[in-house]
Amino acid sequence: MSSTLLEVTRAAHEDVERLERLIVKDLQNDPPTTKDGLYQSHRVRNNIDTIISTTEKLVEIYDDKDNARKDEIAALGGQTATGVNVFSAFYDRLKEIREYHRKHPAARVVDANEEYEDLLKEEPVIEFSGEEAFGRYLDLHELFNQYINSKFGAKIEYSAYLDVFSQPYNIPWKLKSTRQYRKYMENLLEYLIYFFQRTEPLQDLDRIFSKLEAEFEEQWANGQVQGWEKQGQENEDDPAQHTMIDLDYYSTVEELMEVGPEKLKEALAVLGLKTGGTVQQRAERLLLTKHTPLEKLDKKHFAKGSHGPRQNGSTAVSQDINSLKQIALVEAKMKKLCDLLSKQTIEQTKENVVKKQALTYEEMEQEREEEETQVDTESDDEDQQIYNPLKLPMGWDGKPIPYWLYKLHGLGQEFKCEICGNYSYWGRRAFERHFKEWRHQHGMRCLGIPNTKNFNEITNIQEAQELWEKIRERQGVNKWRPDLEEEYEDKEGNIYNKKTYTDLQRQGLI
Repeated sequence: MSSTLLEVTRAAHEDVERLERLIVKDLQNDPPTTKDGLYQSHRVRNNIDTIISTTEKLVEIYDDKDNARKDEIAALGGQTATGVNVFSAFYDRLKEIREYHRKHPAARVVDANEEYEDLLKEEPVIEFSGEEAFGRYLDLHELFNQYINSKFGAKIEYSAYLDVFSQPYNIPWKLKSTRQYRKYMENLLEYLIYFFQRTEPLQDLDRIFSKLEAEFEEQWANGQVQGWEKQGQENEDDPAQHTMIDLDYYSTVEELMEVGPEKLKEALAVLGLKTGGTVQQRAERLLLTKHTPLEKLDKKHFAKGSHGPRQNGSTAVSQDINSLKQIALVEAKMKKLCDLLSKQTIEQTKENVVKKQALTYEEMEQEREEEETQVDTESDDEDQQIYNPLKLPMGWDGKPIPYWLYKLHGLGQEFKCEICGNYSYWGRRAFERHFKEWRHQHGMRCLGIPNTKNFNEITNIQEAQELWEKIRERQGVNKWRPDLEEEYEDKEGNIYNKKTYTDLQRQGLI
């Protein structure tokens, strides 16, 4: 069955809606690791790009510049060259559908949702270098080599370069106007944009840069761009600085006279014009070059032996200023990207570099393999609430202990002993051991009851007294003999009756 333009439109709208629902479903899942979070962001970014491209096709269809959509709608309504015939159009379409199913009897309806659900499990291919460690660190080695081998750079270590690469305003203005510096800044900006797009794919860089450019234009006009402010004595020693008079900002001779005689003189000298005369005459002479090419100026304005540049002064000065302005804009974009990447990424890169300097090659390889195999839970696991409905005690790893271990040892259970003065013992093991400890023995002695095995598990005073009375009644003539039945414990935990314990104590063996 041929795909008509209206069918293409319907399918495109359906694809957009499916992708939107898929994005919502994907974002509702909290990724367990940082790596999964990066995959999720790239999946969403790819789906957004697909939606944008599909929407652009829909806009092109609705514009209908070739009237194909209009003709197809008219054909569906039965409009022909001879007139309107609705039934003819209907039966033609019905015949086309039947013919399609006759040729494809095994055709089935494909559930597109299954195909789209598979996209949630997709792991997009993200290109990172080994040094970048899947977006955790920056890889600025190539730019570092450009920096240390340039006139504006310094011979420093790579770790120190990570501190200064985001501070171009510390470089002298004279060195910034070179082609080498401009190429270096363009390469640095290109890398940071590429790295940012891989680690933060959902950020809209175009909107960020458009807002930045608007702020930059205002700051540039006011001379407030960091590192490009009007330099005092430093720029007075630079001849090129004096020649940069943008005539677009001046409309009258009086306004141009405010620049000063020296700057007017040097600007005229660069253009090959006469530099003499009063300040007003210099300003009038320079203002002529604003709208008149130098080739059309009267020869009387040129200095002797000077042929002047090939282009008018206004254009030459404007091009120099625009060139410097572009460098300043590149610096501003680079600084903005460093702020967006946060100092954490840069600091982690520096810490990684310092750590690697103290490792051997084998240790670095082993660490890299461990990083690839281990599951990175980091802060994601810390933020997750621990599921503990039985309120089991926590183990050494901060997680609840197994339930079988809890039942085996009775951990977390509280046992109180009235004989010990309502003292609490936590856990079955501690409770069983306390019957042989001094606290329980002292309590039994105060009650006048021997601390024998008969009274194990007895913690209530009344129960202990009742049991003691029953034992005495049962023994009858055989009364209790403290010297044989009363138990004592030495420092090593050995149990003796009273007679043996007293004998050993007298002999100095205990």
